[in-house]
Amino acid sequence: MSSKSYSAAVIGLNAELVEVEADISLGLPNFTVVGLPDTAVQESRERIRAALKNSGILFPKTKITVNLAPADLKKEGPSYDLPIAVSILLASGDFKIPITEIEKSLFAGELALDGALRPVHGILPVALSLKDKGIETLYLPEPNAAEAGLVPGFNILPVKNLAELVLHLKKEKEIVPYQREEINFTSDEETPFNMKFVRGQGYAKRALEIAAAGGHNLLMSGPPGSGKTLLARSFTTILPEMTLDEALEVTKIWSVAGLLPPEKPLITARPFRSPHHTASGIALVGGGTNPKPGEISLAHRGVLFMDELPEFSRSVLENLRQPLEDGSVSVSRVSGTVKFPSRFMLLAARNPCPCGFSGDPSGKCRCTMPQILKYQKKISGPLLDRIDIHVPVPKVEFEKYKNEIGESSREIRARVQRARWRQVERFKGKGIFTNAEMPPQMIENFCKIDEASENLLRAAVTSANLSMRGFYRTLKISRTIADLEDRDEIISRDVGDALNFRPKFDEEF
Repeated sequence: MSSKSYSAAVIGLNAELVEVEADISLGLPNFTVVGLPDTAVQESRERIRAALKNSGILFPKTKITVNLAPADLKKEGPSYDLPIAVSILLASGDFKIPITEIEKSLFAGELALDGALRPVHGILPVALSLKDKGIETLYLPEPNAAEAGLVPGFNILPVKNLAELVLHLKKEKEIVPYQREEINFTSDEETPFNMKFVRGQGYAKRALEIAAAGGHNLLMSGPPGSGKTLLARSFTTILPEMTLDEALEVTKIWSVAGLLPPEKPLITARPFRSPHHTASGIALVGGGTNPKPGEISLAHRGVLFMDELPEFSRSVLENLRQPLEDGSVSVSRVSGTVKFPSRFMLLAARNPCPCGFSGDPSGKCRCTMPQILKYQKKISGPLLDRIDIHVPVPKVEFEKYKNEIGESSREIRARVQRARWRQVERFKGKGIFTNAEMPPQMIENFCKIDEASENLLRAAVTSANLSMRGFYRTLKISRTIADLEDRDEIISRDVGDALNFRPKFDEEF
């Protein structure tokens, strides 16, 4: 006798429906799983055998063949434990479910040896991908119910253990469906960082405000101890709230990577990722035999902070060029090509030389000019051109540190949030959220400038070596500065400020 149930295979950030077929026939006791299963799926045979026995269910002592279709699609992970167990029970005739009900149900979950269900990764991508595939009911481990509940339109049944599921399928004791909770984007989490603790760096704080408002990349340069890392850590406190669409994008990535906290099914705070300078290219971009998202995708809609930027390998840094331009990265392996989103804000910090004190009035620097040039040239010109805002972070004078009282993160964040709301309204229905994401055709529509501003840009292109990429990025920054001041029009002062934030290749590189 044969039977069928349904599960799903996660491929990148999407999912494909998988038919789990089971056939029980006469022959010597044997349990075979076919259909390109990986080691974790093959090992499910022992977990299922023990789970059925410890749940008080007789395991069929005959020939069992399980097929995972489509057969040419790689199946990986323990999420197939539950659907395989259900298919075996259906094939053994322990209970009968109408075919129409089975075709509209999906099973996923890892079985413990005592029959309990453990949570699995990638449930949100499964729910989003199968929303329009005719699936109506999701049988999931209880800890995964809240994650699936983020997608409306499903009847979600949280399963604690195999015995409970059997009673439900036999119509003896029904599982209570999961009740969706209201999504809360406000956070009461305390943080030790605040912009009011950063003193004497007014120019850098304004640059960070502009970067946060428009989603722009930013590079800070200055000697050790000038406050670059404190500024970076405080940057998260002025970032605007995520929209629901942004939160779902981020949560989907973290779910596939297996980093989604079980007590927090939806990521509502913008990610802040800070890889060490010894990180490899694969760790940064993503990859592996079965490609998983890297740091740039885990920072999607948030911040990727790269401290001591020149200390990173140049080959690793060059991996950032395409994602910074396109907002996505394609990871190609023998098994196929997977595309991950990577629309992040790059926040980087560097010293001016190996010792960090080049140009410092104290005269501490003992680096030779060849050493300084070699150190600076570890960051290529094309990569620097993709960073919108370049800001110096000089050493702070004692009097400023002692007496200056700056704005708090709450005050700055209020302005940033207003500017973001303007952008959300501007780009509604266009698939983007910030000024930094605008393609050239949108720049023509939303970044119109007057004659004075055009003359400033013409001079920058002709005499200051401003590239065409730099030209468009300057317009985007100008648009953000105008948004912060609640203006629809861009004036020459906005363009002048934006040009001041562009890199000076003739001075350092």
